[in-house]
Amino acid sequence: MAYFLAKTDPSSYSIDDLEREGTTEWDGVRNPAAVNAIRAMQPGDLVFIYHSQGETAVVGLAEVVSPPRPDPKDAKSWVADFRFVRRAKKPVTLRQIKESHQFDDWLLVRQGRLSTMQAPPAFNQWLKKQGAF
Repeated sequence: MAYFLAKTDPSSYSIDDLEREGTTEWDGVRNPAAVNAIRAMQPGDLVFIYHSQGETAVVGLAEVVSPPRPDPKDAKSWVADFRFVRRAKKPVTLRQIKESHQFDDWLLVRQGRLSTMQAPPAFNQWLKKQGAF
């Protein structure tokens, strides 16, 4: 199993929307590095859902439930289906992640505008220690 992080603007699509819908097609990713992250996803992988506006934080967890596929609406993009797993008991902010200095080499910290990325396996355990899940 691999871990990923997917950012979303909560005014466009929030953890509330994902929870209400149950599953969604994760689309709209155009950056080549972010598209490659989606192409690497496999069913059963876990995705940390991250709100990128307001209090920037990991707010929930989803599971990849389909193999990635080309986006039929955008030849430069790929999509995968996500299923809501749970909300974070306590959202973990970008500030907390940065202040830990455990993930200074991670793209979330180094390249903040990237919308979708692989997450280090240690991040899952670190989130649990922070009381997120």
